Amino acid sequence: QVRLVESGGGLVQFGGSLRLSCAASGSIFSPNHMGWYRQAPGKERELVASIMSSGSTNYADSVKGRFTISRDNAKNTVYLQMNSLKPEDTAVYYCHIWGGLYDYNSQRFQYNYWGQGTQVTVSS
Repeated sequence: QVRLVESGGGLVQFGGSLRLSCAASGSIFSPNHMGWYRQAPGKERELVASIMSSGSTNYADSVKGRFTISRDNAKNTVYLQMNSLKPEDTAVYYCHIWGGLYDYNSQRFQYNYWGQGTQVTVSS
């Protein structure tokens, strides 16, 4: 089992910044990929940013140029630096770690773990 603990969420004004952290512990598999998703009220969960074990990154178009994902492998931690925040960024942000073999039938990786979520609220 892998446990993910997120921190850094909160209330911030339009144009402000926040830095989310997610620390993984337990039976961490390697290689692993990590990412941040978010879910706003009444909407589906969506990918915000991901960072592969190789270090390559991917961002949702809505956050490109404003958010930066990074990871510290020694600490098993992934970060999300969020700048120029907008009210539409308001959501619960979830950390995700995945890896292992890919099952083409279920379209899932062998390992999938999620954090409990941290609330980010941007006021206008």
